[in-house]
Amino acid sequence: MKKIQMVDLKGQYSQIKDVVNPAIQEVIENTAFINGPKVHQFQKNLEHYLGVKHVIPCANGTDALQIAMMGLGLKPGDEVITADFTFAATVEVIALLQLTPVLVDVNEDDFNINIEAVKKAITPKTKAIVPVHLFGQCANMEAIMEIAHAHNLYVIEDNAQAIGANYTYKNGEKVKVGTIGHVGATSFFPSKNLGCYGDGGAIFTNDDSLANTIRGIVNHGMYERYHHDVVGVNSRLDSIQAAVLDAKLPHLDSYNTKRIEAANKYDGAFNQVPNIEVPVRTGDIDNHVFHQYTLKLKDINRDALAKHLNEKGIPFGIYYPIPLHKQKAYADVRYNETDFVVTNQLVKEVISLPMHTELDDEQIEYITSTIIKFING
Repeated sequence: MKKIQMVDLKGQYSQIKDVVNPAIQEVIENTAFINGPKVHQFQKNLEHYLGVKHVIPCANGTDALQIAMMGLGLKPGDEVITADFTFAATVEVIALLQLTPVLVDVNEDDFNINIEAVKKAITPKTKAIVPVHLFGQCANMEAIMEIAHAHNLYVIEDNAQAIGANYTYKNGEKVKVGTIGHVGATSFFPSKNLGCYGDGGAIFTNDDSLANTIRGIVNHGMYERYHHDVVGVNSRLDSIQAAVLDAKLPHLDSYNTKRIEAANKYDGAFNQVPNIEVPVRTGDIDNHVFHQYTLKLKDINRDALAKHLNEKGIPFGIYYPIPLHKQKAYADVRYNETDFVVTNQLVKEVISLPMHTELDDEQIEYITSTIIKFING
Protein backbone atom coordinates (compact mmCIF):
# COMPACT_ATOMS: atom_id res chain seq x y z
CA MET A 1 0.00 0.00 0.00
CA LYS A 2 1.21 3.50 -0.82
CA LYS A 3 1.99 5.78 2.10
CA ILE A 4 -1.20 7.61 3.06
CA GLN A 5 -1.06 11.40 2.71
CA MET A 6 -3.53 13.92 4.06
CA VAL A 7 -3.19 15.59 0.66
CA ASP A 8 -1.25 13.83 -2.11
CA LEU A 9 -0.02 16.67 -4.31
CA LYS A 10 2.89 14.63 -5.62
CA GLY A 11 0.57 11.89 -6.84
CA GLN A 12 -1.72 14.43 -8.47
CA TYR A 13 1.22 16.17 -10.15
CA SER A 14 2.45 12.90 -11.63
CA GLN A 15 -0.82 12.65 -13.58
CA ILE A 16 -0.64 16.15 -15.08
CA LYS A 17 3.07 16.98 -15.27
CA ASP A 18 3.06 16.71 -19.08
CA VAL A 19 0.76 19.74 -19.10
CA VAL A 20 2.05 21.61 -16.05
CA ASN A 21 5.76 21.51 -16.89
CA PRO A 22 5.48 23.09 -20.36
CA ALA A 23 3.12 25.74 -18.99
CA ILE A 24 5.64 26.74 -16.32
CA GLN A 25 8.50 26.61 -18.84
CA GLU A 26 6.59 28.95 -21.15
CA VAL A 27 6.38 31.56 -18.40
CA ILE A 28 10.07 31.22 -17.62
CA GLU A 29 11.01 31.63 -21.27
CA ASN A 30 8.81 34.65 -21.94
CA THR A 31 9.77 36.15 -18.51
CA ALA A 32 6.31 37.70 -18.06
CA PHE A 33 6.30 36.78 -14.38
CA ILE A 34 3.83 39.41 -13.17
CA ASN A 35 0.47 40.03 -14.87
CA GLY A 36 1.56 38.07 -17.90
CA PRO A 37 -0.54 36.32 -20.56
CA LYS A 38 -1.03 33.22 -18.40
CA VAL A 39 -2.77 35.29 -15.73
CA HIS A 40 -5.24 36.72 -18.23
CA GLN A 41 -5.78 33.33 -19.83
CA PHE A 42 -6.57 31.71 -16.49
CA GLN A 43 -8.85 34.60 -15.53
CA LYS A 44 -10.92 34.20 -18.69
CA ASN A 45 -11.08 30.42 -18.40
CA LEU A 46 -12.19 30.61 -14.77
CA GLU A 47 -14.85 33.19 -15.64
CA HIS A 48 -16.19 30.79 -18.25
CA TYR A 49 -16.09 27.82 -15.85
CA LEU A 50 -17.89 29.67 -13.06
CA GLY A 51 -20.35 31.48 -15.30
CA VAL A 52 -19.41 34.78 -13.68
CA LYS A 53 -18.72 38.10 -15.41
CA HIS A 54 -15.56 39.02 -13.53
CA VAL A 55 -12.69 37.09 -11.95
CA ILE A 56 -9.96 39.23 -10.41
CA PRO A 57 -6.90 37.13 -9.47
CA CYS A 58 -4.90 38.10 -6.40
CA ALA A 59 -2.06 36.87 -4.20
CA ASN A 60 -3.96 34.62 -1.76
CA GLY A 61 -7.35 33.80 -0.31
CA THR A 62 -6.98 36.07 2.72
CA ASP A 63 -6.23 39.03 0.47
CA ALA A 64 -9.25 38.08 -1.63
CA LEU A 65 -11.55 38.47 1.37
CA GLN A 66 -9.93 41.72 2.48
CA ILE A 67 -10.03 43.25 -0.99
CA ALA A 68 -13.66 42.23 -1.44
CA MET A 69 -14.55 44.12 1.74
CA MET A 70 -12.46 47.12 0.69
CA GLY A 71 -14.19 47.15 -2.68
CA LEU A 72 -17.61 47.31 -1.03
CA GLY A 73 -16.56 50.43 0.85
CA LEU A 74 -17.17 49.07 4.33
CA LYS A 75 -16.17 51.56 7.01
CA PRO A 76 -14.59 51.15 10.49
CA GLY A 77 -17.27 50.18 12.97
CA ASP A 78 -19.51 48.50 10.41
CA GLU A 79 -20.64 45.10 11.65
CA VAL A 80 -19.95 41.99 9.60
CA ILE A 81 -21.64 38.71 10.54
CA THR A 82 -19.77 35.46 9.98
CA ALA A 83 -19.45 31.93 11.35
CA ASP A 84 -17.67 31.12 14.60
CA PHE A 85 -16.60 27.70 13.32
CA THR A 86 -14.09 28.39 10.55
CA PHE A 87 -10.46 29.31 9.89
CA ALA A 88 -9.31 32.60 11.36
CA ALA A 89 -8.69 34.31 8.00
CA THR A 90 -12.41 35.01 7.67
CA VAL A 91 -12.57 37.11 10.83
CA GLU A 92 -8.96 38.30 10.58
CA VAL A 93 -9.61 40.55 7.61
CA ILE A 94 -12.72 42.01 9.25
CA ALA A 95 -10.61 43.05 12.24
CA LEU A 96 -7.72 44.31 10.07
CA LEU A 97 -10.08 46.73 8.33
CA GLN A 98 -11.34 47.93 11.74
CA LEU A 99 -14.76 46.55 11.01
CA THR A 100 -16.63 44.84 13.84
CA PRO A 101 -16.76 41.04 13.62
CA VAL A 102 -20.02 39.50 14.77
CA LEU A 103 -19.55 35.77 15.23
CA VAL A 104 -22.56 33.46 15.20
CA ASP A 105 -23.16 29.74 15.67
CA VAL A 106 -23.34 27.12 12.93
CA ASN A 107 -25.62 24.21 12.07
CA GLU A 108 -25.01 20.92 13.82
CA ASP A 109 -25.46 18.89 10.64
CA ASP A 110 -23.58 20.69 7.84
CA PHE A 111 -21.30 22.97 9.96
CA ASN A 112 -22.38 26.05 7.98
CA ILE A 113 -23.63 29.38 9.33
CA ASN A 114 -26.97 29.14 11.12
CA ILE A 115 -29.70 31.19 9.47
CA GLU A 116 -31.63 31.94 12.66
CA ALA A 117 -28.42 33.05 14.37
CA VAL A 118 -27.73 35.43 11.48
CA LYS A 119 -31.20 36.96 11.79
CA LYS A 120 -30.75 37.40 15.54
CA ALA A 121 -27.38 39.13 15.10
CA ILE A 122 -28.53 41.89 12.74
CA THR A 123 -28.43 45.42 14.13
CA PRO A 124 -28.60 48.89 12.55
CA LYS A 125 -24.80 48.72 12.23
CA THR A 126 -24.79 45.47 10.26
CA LYS A 127 -23.51 45.95 6.73
CA ALA A 128 -22.49 42.48 5.48
CA ILE A 129 -22.77 38.72 5.95
CA VAL A 130 -19.86 36.38 5.19
CA PRO A 131 -21.08 32.79 4.77
CA VAL A 132 -18.28 30.21 4.67
CA HIS A 133 -18.86 27.14 2.51
CA LEU A 134 -17.12 24.99 5.07
CA PHE A 135 -15.28 21.78 4.19
CA GLY A 136 -16.62 22.02 0.62
CA GLN A 137 -20.37 22.21 1.29
CA CYS A 138 -22.52 25.13 0.20
CA ALA A 139 -24.14 27.24 2.86
CA ASN A 140 -27.86 28.00 2.57
CA MET A 141 -27.36 30.83 0.11
CA GLU A 142 -30.99 31.26 -0.90
CA ALA A 143 -31.95 32.03 2.70
CA ILE A 144 -28.89 34.24 3.20
CA MET A 145 -29.66 36.30 0.09
CA GLU A 146 -33.27 36.72 1.23
CA ILE A 147 -32.03 38.10 4.56
CA ALA A 148 -29.54 40.36 2.80
CA HIS A 149 -32.17 41.80 0.47
CA ALA A 150 -34.58 42.36 3.35
CA HIS A 151 -31.99 44.30 5.37
CA ASN A 152 -29.98 45.88 2.52
CA LEU A 153 -26.80 43.96 3.38
CA TYR A 154 -23.85 42.83 1.30
CA VAL A 155 -23.04 39.13 1.00
CA ILE A 156 -19.38 38.11 0.66
CA GLU A 157 -18.96 34.40 -0.01
CA ASP A 158 -15.90 32.78 1.53
CA ASN A 159 -15.44 30.07 -1.07
CA ALA A 160 -11.91 29.00 -0.12
CA GLN A 161 -13.01 25.38 0.42
CA ALA A 162 -15.78 24.78 -2.12
CA ILE A 163 -14.69 25.86 -5.60
CA GLY A 164 -16.53 23.85 -8.23
CA ALA A 165 -19.50 23.03 -6.01
CA ASN A 166 -22.98 23.70 -7.39
CA TYR A 167 -25.73 25.37 -5.41
CA THR A 168 -29.26 24.31 -6.37
CA TYR A 169 -32.10 26.78 -5.84
CA LYS A 170 -35.57 25.62 -4.82
CA ASN A 171 -36.69 26.03 -8.44
CA GLY A 172 -33.99 23.61 -9.61
CA GLU A 173 -31.61 26.22 -11.06
CA LYS A 174 -27.94 25.44 -10.47
CA VAL A 175 -25.15 28.00 -10.10
CA LYS A 176 -21.53 27.74 -9.10
CA VAL A 177 -20.96 28.54 -5.46
CA GLY A 178 -19.04 31.78 -4.96
CA THR A 179 -21.02 33.58 -7.66
CA ILE A 180 -24.28 34.05 -5.73
CA GLY A 181 -23.46 36.86 -3.32
CA HIS A 182 -22.42 40.39 -4.23
CA VAL A 183 -18.84 39.16 -4.29
CA GLY A 184 -17.01 35.88 -3.68
CA ALA A 185 -13.47 35.10 -2.60
CA THR A 186 -11.41 31.96 -2.95
CA SER A 187 -7.99 30.55 -2.15
CA PHE A 188 -5.70 28.54 -4.41
CA PHE A 189 -3.52 27.29 -1.54
CA PRO A 190 -1.89 24.03 -2.74
CA SER A 191 -4.17 21.74 -0.72
CA LYS A 192 -7.40 23.26 -2.07
CA ASN A 193 -9.58 21.44 -4.59
CA LEU A 194 -8.07 23.76 -7.19
CA GLY A 195 -4.64 24.58 -5.82
CA CYS A 196 -1.51 26.12 -7.25
CA TYR A 197 2.12 25.43 -6.29
CA GLY A 198 2.42 28.40 -3.97
CA ASP A 199 -0.05 31.05 -2.82
CA GLY A 200 -2.89 32.41 -4.89
CA GLY A 201 -6.46 33.64 -4.71
CA ALA A 202 -9.26 35.28 -6.66
CA ILE A 203 -12.34 37.45 -6.28
CA PHE A 204 -15.57 36.89 -8.25
CA THR A 205 -18.42 39.27 -9.01
CA ASN A 206 -21.13 40.01 -11.56
CA ASP A 207 -21.10 43.70 -10.63
CA ASP A 208 -19.20 45.71 -13.28
CA SER A 209 -18.59 48.72 -11.04
CA LEU A 210 -17.39 46.61 -8.11
CA ALA A 211 -15.09 44.63 -10.40
CA ASN A 212 -13.53 47.85 -11.66
CA THR A 213 -12.94 49.08 -8.11
CA ILE A 214 -11.37 45.77 -7.09
CA ARG A 215 -9.06 45.72 -10.12
CA GLY A 216 -7.61 49.00 -8.92
CA ILE A 217 -7.31 47.89 -5.31
CA VAL A 218 -5.26 44.76 -6.13
CA ASN A 219 -2.69 46.88 -8.00
CA HIS A 220 -1.80 49.71 -5.59
CA GLY A 221 -5.00 51.57 -6.48
CA MET A 222 -3.80 52.13 -10.05
CA TYR A 223 -5.81 51.98 -13.26
CA GLU A 224 -3.13 53.93 -15.09
CA ARG A 225 0.53 53.57 -14.14
CA TYR A 226 1.54 55.98 -11.35
CA HIS A 227 -2.02 57.32 -11.06
CA HIS A 228 -3.38 56.11 -7.69
CA ASP A 229 -7.13 56.63 -7.74
CA VAL A 230 -8.09 54.51 -4.75
CA VAL A 231 -6.26 53.19 -1.70
CA GLY A 232 -4.94 49.83 -2.77
CA VAL A 233 -2.67 46.95 -1.89
CA ASN A 234 -0.10 44.87 -3.73
CA SER A 235 -1.85 41.56 -4.33
CA ARG A 236 -1.26 39.85 -7.64
CA LEU A 237 -1.38 36.24 -8.78
CA ASP A 238 1.98 35.55 -10.39
CA SER A 239 2.18 34.06 -13.87
CA ILE A 240 3.71 30.73 -12.84
CA GLN A 241 0.89 30.07 -10.39
CA ALA A 242 -1.66 31.09 -13.02
CA ALA A 243 -0.06 28.65 -15.47
CA VAL A 244 -0.39 25.81 -12.94
CA LEU A 245 -4.00 26.71 -12.17
CA ASP A 246 -4.93 26.96 -15.84
CA ALA A 247 -3.44 23.52 -16.43
CA LYS A 248 -5.43 22.08 -13.53
CA LEU A 249 -8.75 23.88 -14.15
CA PRO A 250 -9.96 21.43 -16.85
CA HIS A 251 -9.54 18.64 -14.27
CA LEU A 252 -11.45 20.37 -11.45
CA ASP A 253 -14.76 18.61 -12.06
CA SER A 254 -13.07 15.20 -12.18
CA TYR A 255 -11.08 16.06 -9.04
CA ASN A 256 -14.29 16.93 -7.22
CA THR A 257 -15.97 13.77 -8.50
CA LYS A 258 -13.09 11.69 -7.14
CA ARG A 259 -13.45 13.38 -3.76
CA ILE A 260 -17.19 12.66 -3.74
CA GLU A 261 -16.52 9.03 -4.66
CA ALA A 262 -13.98 8.71 -1.84
CA ALA A 263 -16.51 10.25 0.55
CA ASN A 264 -19.12 7.72 -0.58
CA LYS A 265 -16.73 4.89 0.27
CA TYR A 266 -15.99 6.39 3.68
CA ASP A 267 -19.73 6.74 4.26
CA GLY A 268 -20.33 3.12 3.30
CA ALA A 269 -17.81 1.92 5.87
CA PHE A 270 -18.94 4.20 8.71
CA ASN A 271 -22.69 4.48 8.21
CA GLN A 272 -23.59 1.68 10.60
CA VAL A 273 -20.82 2.32 13.13
CA PRO A 274 -22.15 3.45 16.51
CA ASN A 275 -20.91 6.80 17.77
CA ILE A 276 -19.64 7.97 14.36
CA GLU A 277 -21.62 10.53 12.38
CA VAL A 278 -20.59 10.87 8.75
CA PRO A 279 -20.85 14.26 7.01
CA VAL A 280 -24.42 15.28 6.30
CA ARG A 281 -24.96 16.40 2.72
CA THR A 282 -27.58 19.01 1.96
CA GLY A 283 -28.91 19.41 -1.56
CA ASP A 284 -27.73 17.57 -4.65
CA ILE A 285 -24.67 15.33 -4.95
CA ASP A 286 -22.51 18.19 -6.28
CA ASN A 287 -23.45 20.52 -3.41
CA HIS A 288 -20.54 19.13 -1.37
CA VAL A 289 -17.11 18.75 -3.00
CA PHE A 290 -15.32 17.49 0.14
CA HIS A 291 -12.36 19.73 0.65
CA GLN A 292 -12.38 17.88 3.96
CA TYR A 293 -14.10 14.67 5.02
CA THR A 294 -15.02 15.42 8.62
CA LEU A 295 -16.53 12.96 11.09
CA LYS A 296 -18.26 13.73 14.36
CA LEU A 297 -17.23 11.40 17.17
CA LYS A 298 -19.87 10.77 19.84
CA ASP A 299 -18.63 9.36 23.17
CA ILE A 300 -15.29 8.43 21.59
CA ASN A 301 -11.98 9.58 23.05
CA ARG A 302 -10.70 11.72 20.17
CA ASP A 303 -7.23 12.16 21.64
CA ALA A 304 -6.85 8.40 22.02
CA LEU A 305 -8.06 7.84 18.46
CA ALA A 306 -5.66 10.48 17.17
CA LYS A 307 -2.77 8.78 18.96
CA HIS A 308 -3.83 5.45 17.47
CA LEU A 309 -4.00 6.90 13.95
CA ASN A 310 -0.52 8.35 14.35
CA GLU A 311 0.80 4.95 15.39
CA LYS A 312 -0.84 3.36 12.34
CA GLY A 313 0.55 5.91 9.88
CA ILE A 314 -2.77 7.57 9.15
CA PRO A 315 -2.71 11.38 8.99
CA PHE A 316 -5.71 13.40 10.18
CA GLY A 317 -6.74 16.95 10.92
CA ILE A 318 -8.78 18.63 13.63
CA TYR A 319 -10.48 21.59 11.99
CA TYR A 320 -10.96 23.57 14.20
CA PRO A 321 -9.87 22.93 17.79
CA ILE A 322 -10.75 26.36 19.24
CA PRO A 323 -13.79 28.49 18.33
CA LEU A 324 -12.98 31.95 17.03
CA HIS A 325 -14.91 33.61 19.85
CA LYS A 326 -12.49 31.97 22.31
CA GLN A 327 -9.35 33.02 20.45
CA LYS A 328 -7.40 35.72 22.28
CA ALA A 329 -7.34 37.99 19.23
CA TYR A 330 -11.11 37.89 18.73
CA ALA A 331 -12.56 37.45 22.22
CA ASP A 332 -15.21 40.04 23.05
CA VAL A 333 -17.41 40.75 26.06
CA ARG A 334 -20.39 40.87 23.69
CA TYR A 335 -20.28 37.10 23.25
CA ASN A 336 -22.38 34.78 25.37
CA GLU A 337 -21.45 31.10 25.51
CA THR A 338 -25.12 30.12 25.23
CA ASP A 339 -25.02 31.54 21.69
CA PHE A 340 -22.32 29.06 20.60
CA VAL A 341 -23.68 25.73 21.83
CA VAL A 342 -23.10 23.90 18.53
CA THR A 343 -19.64 25.28 17.83
CA ASN A 344 -18.49 24.59 21.38
CA GLN A 345 -19.55 20.97 20.93
CA LEU A 346 -18.15 20.51 17.44
CA VAL A 347 -14.64 21.53 18.42
CA LYS A 348 -14.61 18.55 20.82
CA GLU A 349 -15.97 16.04 18.31
CA VAL A 350 -14.66 16.65 14.81
CA ILE A 351 -11.83 14.84 13.08
CA SER A 352 -10.98 15.02 9.38
CA LEU A 353 -9.60 12.06 7.44
CA PRO A 354 -7.33 12.02 4.38
CA MET A 355 -9.19 13.43 1.38
CA HIS A 356 -7.68 13.99 -2.05
CA THR A 357 -7.87 12.89 -5.66
CA GLU A 358 -5.35 10.05 -5.35
CA LEU A 359 -6.97 8.08 -2.53
CA ASP A 360 -7.41 4.45 -3.54
CA ASP A 361 -9.65 1.67 -2.27
CA GLU A 362 -6.85 -0.05 -0.37
CA GLN A 363 -6.01 3.10 1.54
CA ILE A 364 -9.65 3.85 2.34
CA GLU A 365 -10.20 0.28 3.55
CA TYR A 366 -7.14 0.51 5.79
CA ILE A 367 -8.20 3.88 7.22
CA THR A 368 -11.79 2.84 7.90
CA SER A 369 -10.97 -0.61 9.29
CA THR A 370 -8.33 0.88 11.60
CA ILE A 371 -10.86 3.33 13.04
CA ILE A 372 -13.62 0.74 13.36
CA LYS A 373 -11.31 -1.73 15.14
CA PHE A 374 -10.29 1.02 17.56
CA ILE A 375 -13.92 1.82 18.35
CA ASN A 376 -14.85 -1.84 18.77
CA GLY A 377 -11.94 -2.35 21.13
